[in-house]
Amino acid sequence: MLWTEEMFHTRKPIIAMLHLDALPGDPMYSPDNDMKTTVAHARADLKALQEGGVDGILFSNEFSLPYERNMSFVTPASMARVIGELMSEIRVPFGVDCISDGLATLELAAAVGADFVRGTFCGVYVGDGGLYNNDFSKLLRRRAALPLEKLKMLYFINPESDRNLDTRPLKDIAKSTIFKANPDGLCISASAAGQDVDNELIAQVKAAAPEVVVLCNTGCRRDTIEQKLATADAAVVGTTFKENGDFFARVDAVRVKEFMEVAKAYRESLRTES
Repeated sequence: MLWTEEMFHTRKPIIAMLHLDALPGDPMYSPDNDMKTTVAHARADLKALQEGGVDGILFSNEFSLPYERNMSFVTPASMARVIGELMSEIRVPFGVDCISDGLATLELAAAVGADFVRGTFCGVYVGDGGLYNNDFSKLLRRRAALPLEKLKMLYFINPESDRNLDTRPLKDIAKSTIFKANPDGLCISASAAGQDVDNELIAQVKAAAPEVVVLCNTGCRRDTIEQKLATADAAVVGTTFKENGDFFARVDAVRVKEFMEVAKAYRESLRTES
């Protein structure tokens, strides 16, 4: 049994993104949209996602554009405030992602008691934000020191919007990452949020890492989720849950429910087959 089945109490879980508004210090932050408003928006999205039947929640600072490699202290502090105010309302396992800063992600996870984290914890990448190197030797030592031995870590091995300078096939990168870092999950992405991941790419990584949870990280929609879950062990879903599938919109409870009906029907078909 994969650890995801124990944590989420189902095969092929759907982890929903909860995109926080721009936070203090972010270029898109406005005093008119203060932290009280940010909490209110997050509460409404949390309610829609949970009532729609998702299996887990991943809090991220999605609108802290452009993302910082070494995050300002105010960002994880603001995220911790939002999560803290919502803690009594969270009914499913939850995780955090301080985008592009693995160390901040671990620190936040320790502060709020997250069940899992997602991030770019290893590799060297280049993109719009320049060149960045992830020192997973430092991150894993910090994880041990906090300590966070029960925390599940989901690794990007081809993060959207950035190019890996390691030119080996993705399945080989997956194998070496597993040997050196023992990740709990590997996230497979397309080139941008909301874009479709190649099914064959997911299958290749899963074949190379059958003992590790492989997640489809972008582009899952109501009409494609069965295809993705046929090869992936889980999916991280964000954009398609928004009003009209618009990345910048709020979560639409009806879209969440309709998506989860398809996902749950597929999972039920797997159960009856077995």
